[in-house]
Amino acid sequence: MRFLSWLAVNAVALAVVLWLIPGIHLDGPSSGSEELKHKILPLLVVALILGAVSAVIKPVLTLISLPLIILTLGLFLLVINAAMLGLTSWLLGPTRIGFHVDSFGSAVLGGLVFAIAGFFARRLLADD
Repeated sequence: MRFLSWLAVNAVALAVVLWLIPGIHLDGPSSGSEELKHKILPLLVVALILGAVSAVIKPVLTLISLPLIILTLGLFLLVINAAMLGLTSWLLGPTRIGFHVDSFGSAVLGGLVFAIAGFFARRLLADD
């Protein structure tokens, strides 16, 4: 159950990023306008990959860049979040999922929105 709530939080946060940031796209398996139900599976796949990348690589990058994080009072974490979005886009590039991050600026804004949306989604799904 914990895994499903984690996946739901990531999917909701990613959906908010896709909705708000124009430089981050999820085209889905085929081009053209499709109904929302055809976008849910690719969204869940991207959320799963992004969550796995963030769970494995983000702690290592955070530890390595700890002096920069301290020096910038935590703002360097935005760069790390942007790197996680960019890495996910790169990993999914050869697939038919269609997840794209256009620029570093879009990735930074997307990482910020992802963190904020994830925070609120976790609060909504928190166990009491």
